[in-house]
Amino acid sequence: MKHIKPIVLVSILILAVSFAIPSLLVLPFSKEKASGKLDENMKEKNTSTLQSSIDIAVFRNTSQKVEQVPLEEYVVGVVASEMHATFEEEALKAQALAARTYIVRQLLSGNKGIPKGANVTDTVSDQVFQNKKELKKHWGSKYQKNINKITKAVKATEGKILTYDGKPIFASFFSTSNGYTENSQDYWANAIPYLKSVESPWDKKSPKYQYQQEFVVNDVEKKLGVTLRDNKEVSTNFTLTEGKRIGTVIIGGKKFTGREVREKLGLRSSDFSLARKGNKIIVTTRGYGHGVGMSQYGANGMARSGKSYKEIVQHYYQGIEISESKQLLDKVTAKK
Repeated sequence: MKHIKPIVLVSILILAVSFAIPSLLVLPFSKEKASGKLDENMKEKNTSTLQSSIDIAVFRNTSQKVEQVPLEEYVVGVVASEMHATFEEEALKAQALAARTYIVRQLLSGNKGIPKGANVTDTVSDQVFQNKKELKKHWGSKYQKNINKITKAVKATEGKILTYDGKPIFASFFSTSNGYTENSQDYWANAIPYLKSVESPWDKKSPKYQYQQEFVVNDVEKKLGVTLRDNKEVSTNFTLTEGKRIGTVIIGGKKFTGREVREKLGLRSSDFSLARKGNKIIVTTRGYGHGVGMSQYGANGMARSGKSYKEIVQHYYQGIEISESKQLLDKVTAKK
């Protein structure tokens, strides 16, 4: 056997190592890559990670202090507080869009009527909010399952809001309709083009669709400032809004709007009927809430029927678009 020159031996060794290196690099990951587990793990991690470009200063009503919460975590806390975690995922996504739109609009308009140093309160005056510690206490053993589901829904709509003519809409929502939503001008003072009455038949399956309340006649008289005569109809000459709620009604010879009666008597809805039985007034209501904007039980019914969150919001908010919030949020950060 002839003697191999050193330079030839070195070349052979280099060539052998160059073939081996790719195998060494691929081998440790080949099993995971083939099974797909690596991809799954990465996707799960991305799904649970929410990116927030700005913090929301939330005035906590109980502690009377301001809590700084990353925007997307704030949206999770609102959705968890305002909608049942058992609702369909597409309904939760629609609620996330409404919640995010509300706070972006609030950030742009300023903190009018909000305690100093805060952007928003945590009550129904704005949007109900609970942090993770409070949700753990509220949900108990169901916390992880519920928070994962809601976080996933928020992540699916991350950074997106509802706009009309390029501006965040007033994304009002309520629990349950009477089968129709209400025109904004029939409950509030102004006509808002995207808050129009639409059909919402899914609500009839809501546990809050119909409700009865009993009042003593004297209480009704005091609350409404009227005198109700015996054996007379409680209400007469009523008119209906486009959303099939009471527009105006005569009670005890005095004219009221449906909203006035609802607020004075503390009714669930302005779609009501009154009947007298002896010394009692029986009030039957249909729906729960002001009726303007998105019905939550209606959204869940749409989701169950196979509608997407985009179809849900475009049904309840007429003529709106789903837009990125970044450009608008950049304006907020620029002011700081």
